[in-house]
Amino acid sequence: MTKAGDIAPGEGVPTRVAGRHLELRQLRYFVTLAEELHFGRAAAREHIVQSALSQQIQRLERALGVELVRRTTHHVELTATGCRFLAEVREILTHVDRAAAAAAGAGRAPRTLRVGVADEGYDAVRQVLHELLQGHPDLEISQVEVGVRDQMRMLAEGSLDVGVGRASAAPPDVASVLFRLDPLGVLLPECHPLAAGPVPVAALAGRRLLLGPQDRAPEFDEFVNELCRSVGFSPTRYPGSVASSRVAADLVLQRQCVLCLPASSATALPGLVWQPLVAPAARYPWSVLWRADDRTEAVSAFVRYARRLSAERGWLDPAPELFGEAAG
Repeated sequence: MTKAGDIAPGEGVPTRVAGRHLELRQLRYFVTLAEELHFGRAAAREHIVQSALSQQIQRLERALGVELVRRTTHHVELTATGCRFLAEVREILTHVDRAAAAAAGAGRAPRTLRVGVADEGYDAVRQVLHELLQGHPDLEISQVEVGVRDQMRMLAEGSLDVGVGRASAAPPDVASVLFRLDPLGVLLPECHPLAAGPVPVAALAGRRLLLGPQDRAPEFDEFVNELCRSVGFSPTRYPGSVASSRVAADLVLQRQCVLCLPASSATALPGLVWQPLVAPAARYPWSVLWRADDRTEAVSAFVRYARRLSAERGWLDPAPELFGEAAG
């Protein structure tokens, strides 16, 4: 036989009790009391006075029509009904918290970082992007393939957050940090006369180099031009241009031209070999570019990861005298 106000095992909360009679704060207070089994400590955790906590628990019991807690002068314990009720309330509060978090998340636009990088620069920064997303999985990366001059314009307009490229022409309102000095080499067919080892820059004289479109004049092609002029010749341009590195590789394989590439982009391609340029050896400078007044967390994180990877992987270390293989 059960006492008045208690429920026989298995009966649960009376069906006459409607959810609208229960208050969330009362449920939270009940869980805290169940964990502390002490009105004073529970009240302190909830930042209310002990008498207020006791009143809320009593109101909860009256709304349910059951006894949840047994009180004595020196002891507090849950009734059998209180134990069963505790398990259900914890699930309810978990669902409420999850729903609140989902609603808050739905009300916020996802964090997006707009990164500009030219085709030949993607591999130089790919590892930075990977580490950034590992550390910030909620960040969405929007990549824009664009040359450095257009990156500067887009940064100024606010349509780009971060750029990657050569920073020599950066205006005062664009901050930059050098994170990688990338050995420069040339992509050749395996059977090419120059494919046996490092290639002197002067050996490119008279050979058709595949460069970018002249009206775009990306800084990478300007760097190649400067390198060739430093040993006394201007490069012979291949008359066409391509937008895809895969198509460029096919043209090299057909011996239509040769292609200068940084080591980071020198992935293995069937029938082709990458050899470093020497006499002089050259390293292309990759920098992170951003608006000098932009202190948003996503931009700061990108710069931090670029600096950290640069230090860990020795991307700015002095160049070795001989290149055995492409840098990764």
